[in-house]
Amino acid sequence: MHQRDTIHVPEGAFSAYVARPDGIGPWPGVVVLQEIFGINAVVRGVCDALANAGYLAVAPDLFWRIEPGIDITDQSEAEWKRAFELFNAFDVDAGLRDIQAAIDWTRKQKDCAGRVATIGYCLGGLLAFLSAARTTADASVGYYAVGLENRLGEIAQVKKPFLLHLAEADQFTPPAAQVKIRPALAANPNITVFAYPGRDHAFARPGGAHYDKADAEIANERTLEFLHKAQI
Repeated sequence: MHQRDTIHVPEGAFSAYVARPDGIGPWPGVVVLQEIFGINAVVRGVCDALANAGYLAVAPDLFWRIEPGIDITDQSEAEWKRAFELFNAFDVDAGLRDIQAAIDWTRKQKDCAGRVATIGYCLGGLLAFLSAARTTADASVGYYAVGLENRLGEIAQVKKPFLLHLAEADQFTPPAAQVKIRPALAANPNITVFAYPGRDHAFARPGGAHYDKADAEIANERTLEFLHKAQI
């Protein structure tokens, strides 16, 4: 079961795609953090899969301050161009405030059991890491986080469980960046890293150029195990 809801913040309001399991709950919550393509079919599919796994899944429209309702794909040059324009215009700090608002909104739902995690991909992977450092999320998961090497100063602030799925052949996180990232993350006992040899960026995006079904399934299974271990 899915629907659109509205989350209010001091500066305005933004929409969220919400997927619920069958039944009456309560269920643990997961705030799903988008790639650079907005709340598209891939993000909605992630939410639906999480709902099938027993989670109240909420995907907030994090690009609403730029343009509400972005829903594009990775299938054309024009869409990629627009996606990178949105990425470059995105205000990370404002986005983190919106993520906190989405976490708060999710916790207040009568069918939420109280504990809420974040899961993000690409840009959302970075935001998942930052949500582990800055928000009240009870746990966070990042898939192929972009720009993490520029945020290593926030590692010490990660006090709750954080899981990173690292694509070893990620074109957006080259070897020089990974050399910095891996030892820095290893220094924090709250952080777990799984590396995927030979996998490029977005290996878990169905229909993407670098999608790898086998490793995507492994990563998703590890995510669910991680959430269960974190009591989410």
